[in-house]
Amino acid sequence: MARGKKGQNEGDDLLDKLVGINRVAKVVKGGRRFGFAALVVAGDAKGRVGFASGKAKEVPEAIRKATEKAKKTMIRVPLREGRTVHHDVIGTHGAAKVLVRSAPAGTGIIAGGPMRAVFETLGVQDVVTKSQGTANPYNMVRATFQALNNLQSPRQVAARRGIKVSNVVGKKSNNKTDNKNNVDKENSGSKSNE
Repeated sequence: MARGKKGQNEGDDLLDKLVGINRVAKVVKGGRRFGFAALVVAGDAKGRVGFASGKAKEVPEAIRKATEKAKKTMIRVPLREGRTVHHDVIGTHGAAKVLVRSAPAGTGIIAGGPMRAVFETLGVQDVVTKSQGTANPYNMVRATFQALNNLQSPRQVAARRGIKVSNVVGKKSNNKTDNKNNVDKENSGSKSNE
């Protein structure tokens, strides 16, 4: 049901995906009047993404309204190396609970339905997600956006704490030598106890 197309309205390079369409009814004196509600996610595939829903009597008009609203409500999300999230994060909305985890290069987007549309339009290439609770696409998208809003880059954390970015991230070391040093320390400690 997810469908992607390039935004053609303003000559921009925004990508939008249709997450779902619902038929809605308004009860009036003479019976029911039917319309359509569309949920759309829009993004630039470079770290900005937004979502919105639109209602109209016809499906194309509902999609157009939702797309325009989504483009106006975009948020910027910090990405690591432009391909994955910086850290694991949980988002909730109503009964929807989503877990978003960073992944090594080559993993791909492991996400279902509405969450996949969000990450594709955001420009994430490697992420692992798990949806718990409801499968309602509106609540899943809102929970995903809440998780994305809670993401922080090392630069933001360093600025808030008033320290250098290198102190937040830490130094990368060779795990094999660290493990060998730890084993040597444990062995020398046990010998001294004897």
